[in-house]
Amino acid sequence: MPSRKAVKKAIEVPDSDDEDEYNSDALDDSDADEVKNKKKRKRNTEPAKKIRSPKKKKLAETDEEEFDLQDGQEIVGVVVKAPTTGKVPAGQISQNTFNFLTQLKDPKCNDHPVYRQAEQEWKDFIEEFTELLIEVDGQIPPLPPKDVIHRIYRDIRFSNNKTPYKENFSASFSRSGRKGIFAFFMPGNQSMIAAGSWCPHKEQLSSLRANILRDPTRLRQLISAPSFVKYFGAPKPGTRSNIFGRDDELKAAPKGIPKTHEYVGLAVCSCFPLSSSFRLTDAQVLSPDFKNTLAEIVTIAMPFVHCLNDMLTVIPPAEDEDDEE
Repeated sequence: MPSRKAVKKAIEVPDSDDEDEYNSDALDDSDADEVKNKKKRKRNTEPAKKIRSPKKKKLAETDEEEFDLQDGQEIVGVVVKAPTTGKVPAGQISQNTFNFLTQLKDPKCNDHPVYRQAEQEWKDFIEEFTELLIEVDGQIPPLPPKDVIHRIYRDIRFSNNKTPYKENFSASFSRSGRKGIFAFFMPGNQSMIAAGSWCPHKEQLSSLRANILRDPTRLRQLISAPSFVKYFGAPKPGTRSNIFGRDDELKAAPKGIPKTHEYVGLAVCSCFPLSSSFRLTDAQVLSPDFKNTLAEIVTIAMPFVHCLNDMLTVIPPAEDEDDEE
């Protein structure tokens, strides 16, 4: 027999209709279990109510006045068509593309047809620009756009900014693909063209510094040329200009190099990137001859890129400890 406390608890739970069942002396019988099972089966036979997601519910509330929906129909999304006006010939950037990149600040504005149109325009531009680059620099291979453009999705794994999309289009060109010359297009007068070596690994940086300390004449002449200074600024160590003034630049001479060394000013650089001393305006990017403007800047930067490539591949000769007799 169950305890008096258990009996009292069992009496309080059921409805009043079943009170007689639980006041009987047969509390140990299986009838009480059958009553519970019947009640459970009765509750399970009730039809489940359809729960609408908050997003769909919001869409239905805002759009039900615009559409005459029949019973059972609901708004699940709105198809946004790509612009039919403002298109430009292959090799140009249109205002439609800049409008799309501007709207990507809101992740919800990722309409697929609009993106596909902007992406195709970007690929056409890169294909035309690559042909000009090959004429300027024979070391750049004729790679298809998919091998040089960067994905529009951001890597958010280790970032506090969880925005899924970039707000720009970019591509880079070199002997091996996505290195070397870097083109970055972003609305708001933030576009730029860059070149050089960004964050070389330890062995590459050691080779660059060794060649600089051996003979930096070629490098110094290139970064001091008037045409070079016009686009990339004067070579002034300690200021953000030319190849100097980056955040990762060393504050003192690298290990093993005396601080009084003649070329220590170049050796403190941990990266050797170039970016135009001015940002390209939206008007420049949208102009019909923009790719020719980029080709002009690349012509100035090309000897610098070739110099770095030679320093990375040519190992300086080791000094002999003993003179040959």
